[in-house]
Amino acid sequence: MPILDKNNPRDVEKYINFVRGSRHKSITQDLNWSKVKWDWGNEQVYVEKNGEIVAAMSLLVKQVPLAGALLYAPRGPVCEVNDIALVKELINEAEPLTKKYKAFALKMDPEVLYSEELQREYQENGFTVRNIGVKKDALIQPRYNMILKFDDHDKESIMSKFSGKTRNRVRAAAKKGVYTVHGSSDDLLEKFYKIYLEMTHRNKLTARSYEYFLKMRESFEGLRIYIARHEEDDLSAGLTINYYGKMYYLYAGSTDIKRNLGPNQLMNYDMISWGIDEGAVQYDFGGVLALDKSDGLYEFKIGFCDKDGVSEYIGEIDKVYNPFVYYIFNNVLPKLQRLRIMLTRK
Repeated sequence: MPILDKNNPRDVEKYINFVRGSRHKSITQDLNWSKVKWDWGNEQVYVEKNGEIVAAMSLLVKQVPLAGALLYAPRGPVCEVNDIALVKELINEAEPLTKKYKAFALKMDPEVLYSEELQREYQENGFTVRNIGVKKDALIQPRYNMILKFDDHDKESIMSKFSGKTRNRVRAAAKKGVYTVHGSSDDLLEKFYKIYLEMTHRNKLTARSYEYFLKMRESFEGLRIYIARHEEDDLSAGLTINYYGKMYYLYAGSTDIKRNLGPNQLMNYDMISWGIDEGAVQYDFGGVLALDKSDGLYEFKIGFCDKDGVSEYIGEIDKVYNPFVYYIFNNVLPKLQRLRIMLTRK
């Protein structure tokens, strides 16, 4: 049965090799991502044809009190998403899991571009698609993603893809004595986490635990921590992973000192340069919530992606098993959670 038996080393190796070698790969679909999300359950399903895997999907299992479970494939599935027949076959392989966990829905949010035609095809095949018209904070991941494609550029010519302002800030930072150090040592991870916490407190964001980053480091060999420094001061920090040619700018933070020196711009340029040296094909800056200067992340990231622009993904594609619980999950629980946050802050 094509539910991955994680006690079978041969099947596990075959599954891992397919996911990491696929052009549809995503770090959040890697088997090791379930180790990072240790507080969720996890299962993997796949479709085989002629003895070869042709589609796979790693599912996180989130138990919702009094409601059953949500099965979530972050940035999955790993296959040609436009081949709806193949996706349906993959969903069918997960059917025993829906019964096992009493799932009310199976959610996917693949890295596939939005189109009215594709949305209509999924809806006609019994799926619920959530994108335009859905509040931004009601989606698990942003629909707008910023990606810098390396193409055939080297470390010098890649700057032609940056905006003039960003190019100038990178060069000025280096001239003013800003430099970066990198690695994955305990010392650098602790420095990163200290700066990351300062950023989350300043912006009133919920912070990940230190254990979360420890598990990420244990799970991915391609992880690097960068610290931007000036003289004796640590100014900014970032965490990147080269995932078999796809680089991810996953987490970052900055202090309140010497921000005018452009440490974040230089740090990202050094990360990008490492990716080019490693033979990666792109640098994923992650999501933004708005495509204008009202979103500070957009304003920063577009300076690097000036020539490539924004990827607008299709959003969430859901297979609903219990419409009533699904409605409560999407429409009632978020309001209660926002109310709880408001009351906590008063």
